[in-house]
Amino acid sequence: MIRRIIDTDYEGIVEVALRSGLFDDDQLDVLSAMIREPSEQDVWFADLTGDRPTGVAYLAPEKFTEGTWNLYFIAVHPDNQRRGRGKSILEFICDWLIRQEQRMLIVETAGIPDFQYVRDFYAANGFENEGRIRDFYAEGVDKVIFRKLLP
Repeated sequence: MIRRIIDTDYEGIVEVALRSGLFDDDQLDVLSAMIREPSEQDVWFADLTGDRPTGVAYLAPEKFTEGTWNLYFIAVHPDNQRRGRGKSILEFICDWLIRQEQRMLIVETAGIPDFQYVRDFYAANGFENEGRIRDFYAEGVDKVIFRKLLP
């Protein structure tokens, strides 16, 4: 089941983020604060197994745009990966955005070899590679930008 997060999801979401390998320990404090005190426009979804989050997604509208949203991250607990859960979360998000009459979803990821599977995931789910900003995250760590137009 995928739904908007509730207070009791916080610990499970932080665990998913940590175990996914997308965040370092020192980034978890910032992530935890973002979850506990979201802005009015932040949208968090949890994918649940029973009552425990096994996947999470965070997105928000891009400022100064019309109908463009940024998927800041999507993560699935390693024990539940490669079972279509990430794809299900992504489809849920796109359907939700379409119902909100939004027009585009963008996502950014690192251009390092270890993240090739992430870029392949977005490409396999209908996202187009729109560009690359070299050395964005750090020297030698490019930002790769994908977009998906919503019907």
